[in-house]
Amino acid sequence: MFKRVFKNYGFPLILLISIIIGSLIGVIFKDKATVLEPFGKVFINMLFVIVIPLVFSTIAGSIANMGSLKRLGKIFKYMLLIFIITSFMASVFMLLGVLIFKPSASIVESYEYTKESINIGEQIVSMLTVNDFSNLLSKSNMLPLIIFSILFGFSVRLCQKEAKGIARGLVSLSHVMLKMINLIMYYAPIGLCAYFASLVGTYGPELIGSYAKSFILYLIMALLYYIIFYSLYAYMSYKKKGIKVFYRHILLSTITSLGTCSSLASLPANISTCEEMQLPKDVSEVVLPIGATIHMEGSSMASILKIAFLFSIFGRSFSGVSDLLIALVVAVLSGVVMSGIPGGGLIGEMLIVSLYSFPTRAFPMIATIGWLVDAPATCLNVVGDIPSTMLVSKMVDDET
Repeated sequence: MFKRVFKNYGFPLILLISIIIGSLIGVIFKDKATVLEPFGKVFINMLFVIVIPLVFSTIAGSIANMGSLKRLGKIFKYMLLIFIITSFMASVFMLLGVLIFKPSASIVESYEYTKESINIGEQIVSMLTVNDFSNLLSKSNMLPLIIFSILFGFSVRLCQKEAKGIARGLVSLSHVMLKMINLIMYYAPIGLCAYFASLVGTYGPELIGSYAKSFILYLIMALLYYIIFYSLYAYMSYKKKGIKVFYRHILLSTITSLGTCSSLASLPANISTCEEMQLPKDVSEVVLPIGATIHMEGSSMASILKIAFLFSIFGRSFSGVSDLLIALVVAVLSGVVMSGIPGGGLIGEMLIVSLYSFPTRAFPMIATIGWLVDAPATCLNVVGDIPSTMLVSKMVDDET
């Protein structure tokens, strides 16, 4: 029994223990614990470095070697449908939470916010394209890289005989990247321990204050969403077997997302998790990289909290039908569209303030909320891609 538990959860539990140890070091030594920060940054940087070749090889290789372009069309169709529906469900769930347990805070502002001029048209262009090939090799331009990888994979697939070597090479490259991930993860316990020691040592005291109620509310709602909705999605995919497989393998992705606070840095863990769950590779290798960029259920929930938080602070009633509908639209946009735009978080916050006619001093308030809920929001953003992949796999296989 112990061997089976350790086989399934051994490494994630080691990571969890390392995070707890790091947090305790941060609490005990406070700002002195920042001396460990470089060891944590080494781990985070290694994950970021591998993301670019991993995304390119998995997406392009999966498309180039796919037996049926019709199947690929089904994957994209159901993927976008699932992304929108799950983000909407997350937004509605959080909306119910803030309506029942109204977030409130007493804020004393200590700094000014300078509004930046943002051209939406330019942001859309930046979201989809770059003006130089070298710019594709940056984690800041993930959507252009994904679009390039899709087009490259299609081109290889359409060339058929002439590009068989390239198709096989892409698959080989993806295997090499996955093996590199396994090697990097050996350093994870040290890296995460150091990272959390520095994080807690630097910011721990600031977590206690007027934002505590909102943070606790988000934490509770995020936990409930994780348990209820991800169990539901897993059950809808493969019944009881789906729930069993999901919870048996999800711990690595959960801990990695909490430890890195980055969807991109957690992508290797998600790919490894789906591989262990034996989900179709042609589905997971398309859904996961794209989901890491434009599927953010946690961000949708955070948007609802930010809106309700501002209404509470400024003494306005958050109950009108138009206010609630606008909140849902903004939340879904934040989770599916703006998450892929450079500076999308800023655009979403500007949209909230302008649509509801809040004063400019509201910007730093919701920026603080975003920082506070970053870890649990990232966890939902990352883990949510797994049941979404399960749903897409089920729907594609049922139609085939």
